Amino acid sequence: MFASRQSAAATRRRFLLASSLLLGLAPLAGQAADAAYPSKPITLIVPYPAGGANDAVGRIVGQKMGEILKQTVIVDNRGGAGTTIGTALAAKAPGDGYTLVLGSLSSHAISPHLYRQPGYDAIKDFAPVGMIGEAPIVLEVATDSPFKDVKQVVEQAKSKPATLTYGSAGNGSPLHLSAELFKRAANVDMTHVPYKGGNAHTMDLMGGRIDMIFDTLTSATPLITSGKVRPLAVASTERLPELPNVPTFAESGYPNFVVNAWYALYAPAKTSPEVLAKLHQALNEALSNADAKDRLTKLGVRSKASTQDELAKFTKAELDRYGSVISAIGLKID
Repeated sequence: MFASRQSAAATRRRFLLASSLLLGLAPLAGQAADAAYPSKPITLIVPYPAGGANDAVGRIVGQKMGEILKQTVIVDNRGGAGTTIGTALAAKAPGDGYTLVLGSLSSHAISPHLYRQPGYDAIKDFAPVGMIGEAPIVLEVATDSPFKDVKQVVEQAKSKPATLTYGSAGNGSPLHLSAELFKRAANVDMTHVPYKGGNAHTMDLMGGRIDMIFDTLTSATPLITSGKVRPLAVASTERLPELPNVPTFAESGYPNFVVNAWYALYAPAKTSPEVLAKLHQALNEALSNADAKDRLTKLGVRSKASTQDELAKFTKAELDRYGSVISAIGLKID
């Protein structure tokens, strides 16, 4: 009996020792895996259809990061439902560094408030990798519009409330909410005319059927340079090299109206700090590449690197900013 108890005790000690060794080796195995990262292709989910400017941003960044990491970065277009389909898919992916998502103003600041069930939490479900860049908002009117500057627009809006119209790609779109932010900044009332995506709002602007649109620099630049529309102001902190003669909203009397469409890179929330650090370094190297910067600039996107912490704070600030606007106008999509 005594010998049997001794044998059982010895077996238990061996089991506990083996268990502790395995537990001790587990972090080492994880560290070894992180050190070898990446050992296979990385998927970059772009929550937009293929072919547009948003998709092009993802492909430029993905290609350059792949070259730096010495692994293929596969762009997976998962557009639809205001970017929530692709973004929710990324949120549910394993946090192993092999699934990333191209985040944006839509995915991480607007849609989480706009949709009743977006399928993800913009803060809790993601780990920031870094900023990619910004596309400033431009206020534009038709070339034969009577408005020559922002002051004239505001004067008309104040004297005849709700008579001026502005178009957008749809309710809750970045262009719509940019105009709503301006209405609050200038304390004016204008009427929103939502379109179902595409460039119908731009065509109606040029045709004189609406008074103005708040557009991204990406879409506005070719229309401005071809003389099809007239820019009145840019919502950036300083004048843009592409539009040196166009004043900022600050110069026009609205110093706090700084609005940009933006792009950033995120990973699933449980991605290890070591892997995030490698991705962050690769992203910043990609953004410092002359070819990548030039290609982004041609899209109207101004590359802008950041730390991971800076992106975390920026995301929260943008989420709060647009949440306030969406709540004020009572906008929801089921």
